[in-house]
Amino acid sequence: MTSARRLKLKRQAVLAAAALFGALLLVFALDRLFPPPIERAGALSVVAEDRHGRALRAFPVENGRWRLAADLDRIDPAFIEALLTIEDQRFYDHPGVDPLAVIRASAQAVSRGRIVSGASTITMQTARLLEPRPRTLGSKIIESIRALQLEARLSKDEILELYLTLAPYGGNLQGVRAASWAWFGREPDQLTPDQIALLIALPQSPEARRPDLRPEVARRSRAAILTRLAAAGWISAARAEDAATEALPTGRNAFPREAWHAAATIRARGDGAPVVRSTLDLTLQLEAERLVERLAEAGGEGVQASAIIVDIETRAVRAAVGSAGLSRAGGWIDLTTSRRSPGSTLKPLVYALAFDDGQAAPDTLIDDLPARFSNYQPENFDRTFRGEVTVADALQHSLNVPAVRVLDRVGAARFAAALDQAGADPAIPGSLAGETGLAVALGGLGLSVRDLAVLYAALGDEGRALPLAWTEAEAEANLNAQPGHLVSAESAAEIVEVLYGSPSPPGRMPAHLTTGAPRVAYKTGTSYGFRDAWAAGITGGYAIIVWTGRPDAAPRPGVTGRAGALPTLFDLADAVERWDPAFENDAPGREAAPAPAPLVRFAPDNAAPVILFPPEDSELWAEGAGRNFVLSARGAGPMDWYVDGEPAARDAGGASVFTPDQPGFYALTVVDAEGRSAQTRVRVRMAGQG
Repeated sequence: MTSARRLKLKRQAVLAAAALFGALLLVFALDRLFPPPIERAGALSVVAEDRHGRALRAFPVENGRWRLAADLDRIDPAFIEALLTIEDQRFYDHPGVDPLAVIRASAQAVSRGRIVSGASTITMQTARLLEPRPRTLGSKIIESIRALQLEARLSKDEILELYLTLAPYGGNLQGVRAASWAWFGREPDQLTPDQIALLIALPQSPEARRPDLRPEVARRSRAAILTRLAAAGWISAARAEDAATEALPTGRNAFPREAWHAAATIRARGDGAPVVRSTLDLTLQLEAERLVERLAEAGGEGVQASAIIVDIETRAVRAAVGSAGLSRAGGWIDLTTSRRSPGSTLKPLVYALAFDDGQAAPDTLIDDLPARFSNYQPENFDRTFRGEVTVADALQHSLNVPAVRVLDRVGAARFAAALDQAGADPAIPGSLAGETGLAVALGGLGLSVRDLAVLYAALGDEGRALPLAWTEAEAEANLNAQPGHLVSAESAAEIVEVLYGSPSPPGRMPAHLTTGAPRVAYKTGTSYGFRDAWAAGITGGYAIIVWTGRPDAAPRPGVTGRAGALPTLFDLADAVERWDPAFENDAPGREAAPAPAPLVRFAPDNAAPVILFPPEDSELWAEGAGRNFVLSARGAGPMDWYVDGEPAARDAGGASVFTPDQPGFYALTVVDAEGRSAQTRVRVRMAGQG
């Protein structure tokens, strides 16, 4: 070969390579300029699942359509095998367009004069679902190009999942999961041959073959698919005949709608993921819903209830009931998020902060006597006073005045800050700078069921404050998170042990007298005007909160937390004990050490003297004039007594005495060294006189 000839061939080769490179570059540029519209798959229905992968609730997408993301790992492999047998046997071998299928379909069309079978692959069908067009030859060419583009971007399994997400199944159903839920009432993880055949037949003509609207057409179409599967050896002819006689669905089933309110929270935590695995347990959730519904029904018309169960170790929410049912008044409201007055449920935290400050201990003595704090004068729920009690007794019996005395020392503003720092979100009316802020000890603020769960879980976890976990990822993060601080571990343990000693609800044996019964540390609460009834407890590593009342905040006279909510708290504790095989009943703690000398008695720095004798509005009997009554008061430092404004006399021992010279009413006043005073009014009767 001459050199000129060789040079010419080289030039031709270079030009051919350049042309090929240019063509490839053009194809690449066009591919990048006009990519397949994968984004047109649009939004996906979110499915909130429990911790074991069981569906709780599904949410539709725009226009009420159901489009659940397909996951090959959760779809019956038999269905996938049958689908490929019918639609695309060489799916895993071709590049998106199947040349053999094209040749076969063309030859059949020429020999028979009509289209006998199509050549569309599943990838081409997916391209058509993403970009619908009229069924023309030009559309087929575009679908083929799009199929090649899809194959270049997605794996085979991803393409198959995309197809099974977008395939139409009639009405507002898209995807095999939505179809399986609607027609069979469950996930497509285990399907019978008749169900498989129906799910293959429907996308080919979804409206014409709907079993609820055109059952005969659906029956024939299903039978045709079964016949083809039998011919392909996927199923025996006898089994195909039997499957063809199975009953068709006569209507659509409802999509999952368990844990209605909690599922909405879980969906929001999923950041748009089509499947969100939560911390809830469907079994416990359904039992909690049953108990909450029973509680509300017992309360009568218009009454609602809510509850939450939290695993203290990770703060995983195991059950959350937003209402007692959507059919009841206010049922659509998630009442676990509604701020209501918590009544006395915050008293344990008041005392815990005092323990932290070294101001009190469980056996510190404190006065349950009438007291006024500026313009605020609290009373006990039963309007009686018990005199001198221990802090433990005051908490177990929910006495109001001692709690306010302690909060007065702790500081209402500091108390509110502690709640906030722990992760609760209290709504506090007005200012805490004034004395009226002391009402927060008795529920004078707003907290939700979830807020209270955060606080009681912290009490049950050595005072460590962490947020509630609604997803498994959040629960895992809590295990390694730096916790906030509510109270010290020592104070939390002491408070929980005191709460274990609270009286059992009516009709229930104390846990220490019942073998295996859950030991519950609890506190009840009743808001002003009987608007809210609460019970909050800790048992076996779980925090449980129960609320009941009217969603419109109307009063329910006489319904207290002890009567209205506490029995359900104990029922939920029983349910948790049955549900959790690892439930460990809390053993009784060791007996608290005696309070050190400075904490034997709670005496706030600004406390006024307390008159012990004679008591307020008492009557004294004297045989005649000159009878001495020794006056007694408790307070700090030396004290002086006055009778109707005049200094009282003292006896030989130096004690102040009251010596009435005639019957009638007297005002007795005691003043300590700081000028703080207390007063009582008494009536004196004498023999032979009025």
